[in-house]
Amino acid sequence: MDFNMKKLASDAGIFFTRAVQFTEEKFGQAEKTELDAHFENLLTRADSTKNWTEKILRQTEVLLQPNPSARVEEFLYEKLDRKVPSRVTNGELLAQYMAEAASELGPTTPYGKTLIKVAEAEKRLGAAERDFIHTASINFLTPLRNFLEGDWKTISKERRLLQNRRLDLDACKARLKKAKAAEAKATCEGDTVPDFQETRPRNYILSASASALWNDEVDKAEQELRVAQTEFDRQAEVTRLLLEGISSTHVNHLRCLHEFVESQTTYYAQCYRHMLDLQKQLGSSQGAIFPGTFVGTAEPASPPLSSTSPTTAAATMPVGPSAAGLAPPGEAALHLEEVTPPASGTRKARVLYDYEAADSSELALLADELITVYSLPGMDPDWLIGERGNKKGKVPVTYLELLS
Repeated sequence: MDFNMKKLASDAGIFFTRAVQFTEEKFGQAEKTELDAHFENLLTRADSTKNWTEKILRQTEVLLQPNPSARVEEFLYEKLDRKVPSRVTNGELLAQYMAEAASELGPTTPYGKTLIKVAEAEKRLGAAERDFIHTASINFLTPLRNFLEGDWKTISKERRLLQNRRLDLDACKARLKKAKAAEAKATCEGDTVPDFQETRPRNYILSASASALWNDEVDKAEQELRVAQTEFDRQAEVTRLLLEGISSTHVNHLRCLHEFVESQTTYYAQCYRHMLDLQKQLGSSQGAIFPGTFVGTAEPASPPLSSTSPTTAAATMPVGPSAAGLAPPGEAALHLEEVTPPASGTRKARVLYDYEAADSSELALLADELITVYSLPGMDPDWLIGERGNKKGKVPVTYLELLS
């Protein structure tokens, strides 16, 4: 019990000394030990990393789960160390409603058949979204959250400890400065030879005794200063090493960011493929329903995802030209063997994606090959005539990069 009371009294004294030192520094009445410029830069970079990591984390959570109530629910489950229940995505819920509507309105009717097809596509989109959210949470959100809840808490703890060590050091410096000033004053009074007729001998004895006491006080203050300086230097080195570790954190976050982009690219590429397949299905079925109207898309199969990187495929993959303008009147009866290139107006073009000809009037293309293209009067602007060697045919403009 005595030991605890002594420790409590000691801790209270240290706290009071730090509080006095901190207050005097704020009012400009005490000197403050400044950290070197490199250390200050490390602190600034660490604070910026923490602040921007928090913002990126929060906004990514909003991107993956726009519903704030659902985010709060997931947060509570995580804090309680309980498994987050599986949640139906909006696409899957829409697919469920469409399938139920088709069942009730008649699955054999044109509207019911279309509802079923769209429901299947929406279900696939919902599954792709679920996979994307799961992958992004593991590969991107989890590392950011681990940094904030792990490494940053350690850094903050060591920084607070360094601040306390600095306050202790500056308090020791102030105490030594005051002790030396008092010692100098006592020494000056002790060196004066007393006039025993005018000064009492007792005052001279007291001055000599005070000088000795202040000498002891100076020695004690110097010893405390050396200890405080050692502890401060040690803590500064520990904190410096942790702050320099922010560079490794940046490297780790960079890797996670690449993985997030890859997962997002894969997600949008899957969505593009699913919707393109749905568009083809709807185009063929709508042509059967309205035989007098040419509706739908004549775009070939989507450029194979394996032939290019996911990033390139998602970023630059075009939707084919409108099918309504593929064969305007007058062009449908175009005989390619009778077509001759104009005297001027031909250009070179680089093929962006593989293209499979839908019929004999079109020219099949391979990515990155060079062909000659030109337009004929009355042609749909979404199409050109392309020539490669002795072969010629119509080619979609969206699959080309015109060079000259």
